[in-house]
Amino acid sequence: MSHLDDVMRDNDIVVSVLSEYINEHPRFIDAAMVEDLARECHVSNHEAFCTLLSAACGLDTVENPLHRALERQYFIPSIQKLDPSVYENDAYAKTVRFPNVTHGKWELCQHSYASYEPFVRTHPSVTRELREIPQLGYFDVEFPFPAILENGIEWMTITPNEVETMREPIAKCRGRVLTLGLGLGYFAFHASEKPEVERVVVVERSHDVIEIFKTYLLPQFPNAEKIEIVEADAFQYMQTEMPRGEFDYVFADLWHDASDGLEMYRKLKKYEVLAPKTEFDYWIEPSLLSLLRHIVYRRITDPKEPLPLGELSPETVLTDAFLKTLQ
Repeated sequence: MSHLDDVMRDNDIVVSVLSEYINEHPRFIDAAMVEDLARECHVSNHEAFCTLLSAACGLDTVENPLHRALERQYFIPSIQKLDPSVYENDAYAKTVRFPNVTHGKWELCQHSYASYEPFVRTHPSVTRELREIPQLGYFDVEFPFPAILENGIEWMTITPNEVETMREPIAKCRGRVLTLGLGLGYFAFHASEKPEVERVVVVERSHDVIEIFKTYLLPQFPNAEKIEIVEADAFQYMQTEMPRGEFDYVFADLWHDASDGLEMYRKLKKYEVLAPKTEFDYWIEPSLLSLLRHIVYRRITDPKEPLPLGELSPETVLTDAFLKTLQ
């Protein structure tokens, strides 16, 4: 299993160094640094930024062969310069305006990405050999986006990540739709715009978030009459309402990221048996499965009590398809 060990080691290294950069000092690289390096080395600004990001993450691509391989296999294919107009022309962005308001512990405001500030754009791309290639994006200009803060901490946003990771659920939803988690109503907005969607029921437990949404955002939605907001706990709602078979499609978006979402994701999947004719999707499911993959891998390779696999290979057990079956 040595090759798999190498792959999982590389995955861990890349996630660790990129997470540290994005979380701790995401604005270390600025436009002046990128432009200076591009001019000195006669390369594009994008190439200069990729080089600077590798160095800022601690990779020594000159002396260290492993680091050169990580840059080639992970960093270069992971980073994409984005066009702001793609997101500015989104129907939600063109329709909904955001006042700066505070309601209880929640605040609706504007945040922004600085030029050359990298962020997670969408799900990681998983290769056949289980390499997890992060999908990062950046703009070469400042990019504003709306946010809801909880006690001063960013909790809900409409960033390129939300736009990209909700494209597929929005495309798939139909008929009677249930969404768990309100946020800023991005999914509900686009679901309600679809002629094949009859109604959208949104379950949200925070009264203040609901009030902010109903007061400032929902009145701007062209199809607001198709949206119903239910103040309730998502898990209790699923337990009581799923057996009724009233929904054709369910989309869950209760978590901030994979770290706080994996437990809720696995708990929610148990409710699928209550509504066998309903289609279920989960926000950032590939990222949740990536985290689960690392947990299962550690169990498989536990030197004291390795997880028995029977006739299955580790490579099979660690695929997304198999991980989705684990309860």
